[in-house]
Amino acid sequence: MKKKKHLVRFFLKILLILISAIALLVIVSNMVIVLHTRNFLFDQASDIPRHKAGIVLGTSRNLKSGEPNTYFYHRMSAAAELYHAGKVDFLILSGDNRTVYYNEPEQMRRELVKYNIADTVLYLDYAGLRTLDSMIRSKEIFGQDSIVVISQKFHNQRAVFVARVNGIKAIGFNATDVSPGQGIRVQVREIFARVKVFLDIITRKKPRHLGEMINIGKTTSTISE
Repeated sequence: MKKKKHLVRFFLKILLILISAIALLVIVSNMVIVLHTRNFLFDQASDIPRHKAGIVLGTSRNLKSGEPNTYFYHRMSAAAELYHAGKVDFLILSGDNRTVYYNEPEQMRRELVKYNIADTVLYLDYAGLRTLDSMIRSKEIFGQDSIVVISQKFHNQRAVFVARVNGIKAIGFNATDVSPGQGIRVQVREIFARVKVFLDIITRKKPRHLGEMINIGKTTSTISE
């Protein structure tokens, strides 16, 4: 009986150590990203230095419930504001297009056209399957070693960190966030996504798709995988 109790205590100690290690990893990962990017994120378009291109990170236009996705519409509004303020000449719309039924870049294009932004300045990146893919492709495919990232602040923190680790001088323009109650699931997912950033660095993770380079301003304003 005593042996069994000792064994239970041993496994509980191991479990506690593992939980503590995971908690520490999560905390450190998040702190490093927040501290590293704190001087590269901006809330006002007037504070953004002029760049050739901005990159809008994709998300679905609608939630699974069918209701409008506030994240999406706030990002489109921010992208339009930045463009019309003359801070970027072109916009890369980078998102997921894994099937013919789901096309984030095209959804973004259609929305931005409503803001009187011409198709000729919109470059669709259909292979932005992850934030890492979007950021590395902005340099390797679209030739931008300096770029403005457009998303919500929590997302920009991770995206800008990933970009700078990969030699891209990125800054972030923060779109309006959603209410804490509405975005709780996204925020929780983001906490663990930041841990994944460091796993990607350790494993030297690369984008799933690369391809031929696109010369922004001189090449057609669409791109396929």
